[in-house]
Amino acid sequence: MKSGNLFRNIPAGQLKDELFETLNQSENTLIERIISRGHKTPDHGWCDQTRAEWVVLLERSAELEFEDGSITHLEKGDYLDIPAHCKHRVRWTSPDETCVWLAIHYCQDESPDSSHSKTAS
Repeated sequence: MKSGNLFRNIPAGQLKDELFETLNQSENTLIERIISRGHKTPDHGWCDQTRAEWVVLLERSAELEFEDGSITHLEKGDYLDIPAHCKHRVRWTSPDETCVWLAIHYCQDESPDSSHSKTAS
């Protein structure tokens, strides 16, 4: 059995790159903690993932941009369920404060009942 605290061992000061920490992993699922402080996806790049991603922002605020031009602003506690191959990028994260994310990457069920998902507004 593994245990931990998502708010412990967060590096102080500026981070050169976003910090990705694998918390658990199996053949079909990856659970990770992400630490960002003013980081964003390069303007010329998009995340195009083979798995769906359920992500919750646990601390601070951030914005995600989608290939269709839509932007979703996230505050502490907001979550998104991003389908596989839905091109997106981190547009902005709090520059002077630490953003803590929890991301669960999973293989999407192709059944008709799997279309129920909620998004942050």
